[in-house]
Amino acid sequence: MSVQLTKGESAEMYIKAIGELTLEEALVPISTLASRLGISPVSATEMVHRIVEQGLVEHERYKGVRLTETGKRRAMLVLRRHRLWERFLTDKLKLPWEDVHDLACRLEHAVGTEVIDALVDFLDEPSSCPHGNPIPNSEGEFEYSDGVQLNTLRQGDEGVILRIHPESRDVLSFLAQKRIKPGAALSVIDVDDFDGLLTISINGVDQIIGQRIASHIVVAA
Repeated sequence: MSVQLTKGESAEMYIKAIGELTLEEALVPISTLASRLGISPVSATEMVHRIVEQGLVEHERYKGVRLTETGKRRAMLVLRRHRLWERFLTDKLKLPWEDVHDLACRLEHAVGTEVIDALVDFLDEPSSCPHGNPIPNSEGEFEYSDGVQLNTLRQGDEGVILRIHPESRDVLSFLAQKRIKPGAALSVIDVDDFDGLLTISINGVDQIIGQRIASHIVVAA
């Protein structure tokens, strides 16, 4: 089912995506933002120009975008709503771990502060979403545990999965099928010299995963 967004909701989706991607890069290229949102670079550029005018984003031509302080605070509050809904859908409604990201993308725009405050109390103030990402507090602040992407590890390295970042339905579905989730201990058995495929041992089972999937898995090594 498609959802029609207002201009304000659409802007929130953009700044939330930039906020997520900024955790990895100082400037987010327009092409990366477009890929994250599943739209064309032309459409992304048009929207970026609009939210620049709103004072939410700074744009360096040919380099990318970053959030202003105002944009960063607003993006973190959208992330707060999103990750709280993910927690509710997983913990209370028992919906599949891999499905709640897309559902939360709809719900994050649906209610006001009073409902989110009640949701926080109902969930007993969770600190992270089901995928391991921190939930910002009401001031838009959060603690971020250091980690490295799985695809940077080498043969013999060991670690514990901290989070899946950034999240997407295809990535989460693949990981759910493999039973690869935060909290699991893993070890790298082999990294193929030709194509970079990683053989890892996790939950007592050997798994083979590619570089793209491995780049979404953040590990405390």
